[in-house]
Amino acid sequence: MTRVKDQTNYVAEYKSILNDVINERPSGTRQRLAEALNKNRSFISQITNPGYSTPIPVKHLEIIFDICVFSPNQKEQFLDLYHKAHPKRVIAADGEHRMRKISVNMPHFKDEAANKLAEKLLQQYADGMSKLIETLEK
Repeated sequence: MTRVKDQTNYVAEYKSILNDVINERPSGTRQRLAEALNKNRSFISQITNPGYSTPIPVKHLEIIFDICVFSPNQKEQFLDLYHKAHPKRVIAADGEHRMRKISVNMPHFKDEAANKLAEKLLQQYADGMSKLIETLEK
């Protein structure tokens, strides 16, 4: 029971740091973060509110660090708390293969289903390329 309570406290603490960092940034940072993560703003509210126990997925950390620009001290504290909250999650060290988000301009199809399918196919292609690179680097 204590371990679960500790993890919940660590989650709240690292979310508090993220919330402070975002509040120090110019307006629009939450929206930019939502777009970079391909999520809606309510997701950003959940991952920045210490009152919600929803953890931040490890795959989003690098994008969060890139968009929010943590100071070295803030990043160190955040990662320490994140590791304590989620000891089994692996965080890529600096210099390791990192992901980045890019935008692609595409024609707009008149059919919304076709637009969604095109986006899905591009995402699957990018995911496949990432897996191939990871396999080749081993």
